[in-house]
Amino acid sequence: MSNPFPGMDPYLEGPLWSTFHNSLIEEIARQLTPKLRPKYRARSAERIVVAAPDPIEMGSFRPRLPDVGVFGRPDVGSDPIEAPSSAVLNAPLILELAQTGETFQTFVEIRTSSGDQLVTAIELLSPSNKRGAGAGEFQQKRSELLASAAHYLEVDLLRIGERFSVTTTLPSAPYFVFLSREDRRPYVEAWPIALDAKLPIVPIPLADGDPDIHLDLSLAFRTVYDLYEYDRDIDYTQSPVVELSSEQQAWADERLKATGRR
Repeated sequence: MSNPFPGMDPYLEGPLWSTFHNSLIEEIARQLTPKLRPKYRARSAERIVVAAPDPIEMGSFRPRLPDVGVFGRPDVGSDPIEAPSSAVLNAPLILELAQTGETFQTFVEIRTSSGDQLVTAIELLSPSNKRGAGAGEFQQKRSELLASAAHYLEVDLLRIGERFSVTTTLPSAPYFVFLSREDRRPYVEAWPIALDAKLPIVPIPLADGDPDIHLDLSLAFRTVYDLYEYDRDIDYTQSPVVELSSEQQAWADERLKATGRR
């Protein structure tokens, strides 16, 4: 069955996002390739990020409690000042180490066929791009791209975490696409995407005054969802891992009933 939602499926914002993300990156490159020949080429690329796995992607996401607490002082006798200097205290807390590991992040590069010059970078965000230790590393990479001679397109289909930094307040929308053209910086084009809206068709700028080509995000999304039958992996009778507001959940429930998922 096809995606029950008109645009982004909020039920994918969980452990399934990693595999869906990689497939969508490949589909974006595949969709753009015939529009770029012969002067340009689109290829997926990857980089390694060393950080703790994001709990959303690992399926262990829980609401985060404040890092404050009160605990008693270990009892070393009637007066800790008089405790023997050789006394060995048991550790008052046994904690689990936050393991770090290598995460591979994929993205799309459009380069010239002759000279291999980077023309446009296309990022589809993952939770580790927006949260935790990996966010700082990604922001550094984004800053390098924005300081380069390449255009930059960022597709953000995740509701939790930091957004693209701009000087004005962004409208209240769950999803965004941002485009920074090299010749128009510091100005950024933005497409806010409502939960009940289709994913947009967005321009992809090229070099040397060549006209923009276009990326149909909705088509790419539907292709991946249908090809890999993601409806078989999602339990639509439950709430999504990243919770919706009560109003959004009520709308989602109606959509799921109308499409036979409930």
